[in-house]
Amino acid sequence: MMISLIIKEILSRKINFLLGMVAVILAVALFVSFFTSSEASNRETVRLTRDMGFNLRIIPKETNMDDFWLTGFSNITMPEYYVLRFNEFKDFSYAHLTATLHKNISWQGMNIILTGISPEIEPSGKQKDPMIFLIQPGKTYLGYEVAKSLNLKKGDKINVFGKDFTVEKTLTENGSDEDIRVFASLAEVQEILNMEGKINEIKALDCLCLIDNHTDALKLLREQLDQVLPEGKVILNQTIAVAREKQRHMFERYFALLIPILIIVSAVWIGTLAFFNVKERKHEIGILRALGYGTGKIAYLFLGRAILLGVLGALFGFIIGTAFSLIYGPAIFIVTAKSIEPIYDLLLWSIIAAPLF
Repeated sequence: MMISLIIKEILSRKINFLLGMVAVILAVALFVSFFTSSEASNRETVRLTRDMGFNLRIIPKETNMDDFWLTGFSNITMPEYYVLRFNEFKDFSYAHLTATLHKNISWQGMNIILTGISPEIEPSGKQKDPMIFLIQPGKTYLGYEVAKSLNLKKGDKINVFGKDFTVEKTLTENGSDEDIRVFASLAEVQEILNMEGKINEIKALDCLCLIDNHTDALKLLREQLDQVLPEGKVILNQTIAVAREKQRHMFERYFALLIPILIIVSAVWIGTLAFFNVKERKHEIGILRALGYGTGKIAYLFLGRAILLGVLGALFGFIIGTAFSLIYGPAIFIVTAKSIEPIYDLLLWSIIAAPLF
């Protein structure tokens, strides 16, 4: 009886019901789209800020800093196994650790920096995409100026102090000392330089997700390094670190401001439609009361309509909002486009929240 009455009420006021449906659909679709986009934005921000490069340099504590800044690396070495110590400590603010060995040499009539790079180590144990190229044995990556001066390209053969390499890649112009570097695997560079088991730097990325706004990042990093590697000294590239932190916080504040505004506007829109719907039907409510319908049954009529409106609006809103994110999201979040996917938990929350509105 009451269900048929709800259906008759909807059919008799199709325009009002459709306007309400549009309001709910748009509200849910916008919320789902923005929330899905915010998740994609967070991933994109993390990836883009990560791709700014390593911002931590861990060098031997005895390093003379005048010489370090003059040459660009420490002239003192430390054991390679030092980098493995980070695996013994969980939830530290160090990630993507790479052991490196640098040495100025004269080769092919050029002064270059020979650099050995180890595979990355992730102390958290989680699988993460590497930040830097993984160099296979027998392969080398050439800086821009080296490749240009010697007219070398991918596939060419070179010999560095008796060790044969195949050019795997020639790097684009970087505008730094990387343009005069020859990169190879750490083990092979150690062999060439007769420095087996030695490194002079560990490159890393600080994990800002563990650092709040009130914490001195460098102080915390140094305190943690004293626990892991008291023989080392950490240098933080403040420019990269600050840029990464500001970028993340900007997106967090943006969505924290946008979502409440969206909810308030949607609530006002839907509430206004509901108010006028009830106001226009005062006479009908009076007639229903005269026919013996109690407050509960009359409330059931309005609330039943609201539930149906909310559930249908939530369902279609979720589909439209998700489709919008999947279609247009990849063009906005290019780096993490493949990771944009429906968030089905939002469908459940939408079906619960929309009828309550």
